[in-house]
Amino acid sequence: MSELSVDQQDLVLAREGDDAAFTRLVAPLRRELHAHCYRMLGSSHDADDALQDALVRAWRGLARFEGRSTLRSWLYTVATRTCLDLVESRGRRALPMDLGPSSDRAVLDDVPLTEVAWLGPYSADGLASGPVARYEQREAVELAFVAALQHLPGNQRAALLLFEVLGFSAAEIATMMDTSTASVNSALQRARKIVDEKIPAASQQQTIREIGDGRIQELVAGYSTAMERGDADALVALLTEDVTWSMPPLGHWYSGVKAVMDFAVEVPLTRCPSWRNLATTANGQPAIACYLGETPDSEHVGWSVTVLTVRGAKIAGLTSFIGPEHFTLLGLPATQ
Repeated sequence: MSELSVDQQDLVLAREGDDAAFTRLVAPLRRELHAHCYRMLGSSHDADDALQDALVRAWRGLARFEGRSTLRSWLYTVATRTCLDLVESRGRRALPMDLGPSSDRAVLDDVPLTEVAWLGPYSADGLASGPVARYEQREAVELAFVAALQHLPGNQRAALLLFEVLGFSAAEIATMMDTSTASVNSALQRARKIVDEKIPAASQQQTIREIGDGRIQELVAGYSTAMERGDADALVALLTEDVTWSMPPLGHWYSGVKAVMDFAVEVPLTRCPSWRNLATTANGQPAIACYLGETPDSEHVGWSVTVLTVRGAKIAGLTSFIGPEHFTLLGLPATQ
């Protein structure tokens, strides 16, 4: 065994039942496999479940891995098939704009829609920022892209991700999904059409590079300060005319600066006693962790994580994921 590489030695040991060797084999791939599961499922919690299940399946089926493909592609095969099973049983994830038209005025009695499976935020920490295939790894977890994927059937979703994000060939994907190359190419054609209609021409990664980190920091700081001071004029100066604001799990959402500001003035700027904000990131985009307190001097508890979509050096979209579970997910403090 001494003539074998370390990975080859671990593979031999893992096939003999050495779970520590298997753990060493998959450790370098866990992060990217988890991101793949998130893209497929739209939920970090579902991605946790899928990856755990996929690794159990891989461990149990390791004897069937003949080495004709790389271990990486075999693990992606197992993870993709695991996710397809979950897509079939759990359905797709949604954002408020998927459910109905926007509201023109602030809805004061909006209540969480617990029966809806909501799209969730994702920590892009540790993902490669360089191009892998057509999409960068960070581009491929942006909210607009992941939300668009949810409109695809599972097989189209998988084919698009394996080809466009991960760089597998159509023939490789056909083997991974136990179908024909012609079927993969057909699925790719249909998937591209739907996704291209739903995502902006420029990704957030491209926009951030064009605007520059300095302007992004100004937008985040300006939003935080405006919310903490209840300054409507300062807030509106940061927004595009066609800005949107959604707050899953609340069903209502707002489109256009007039409707967004009506909501902002009626609810967070006046009816919420005190805000403290912390700059962060989610889905590879700038974000703000928002903490709500009874008074400026009281403890502030995590309320929402607001992910910003930026265009033309202004904020074009706010997606506020309400709930303390998102703070845990993103490694944020629970209180301020």
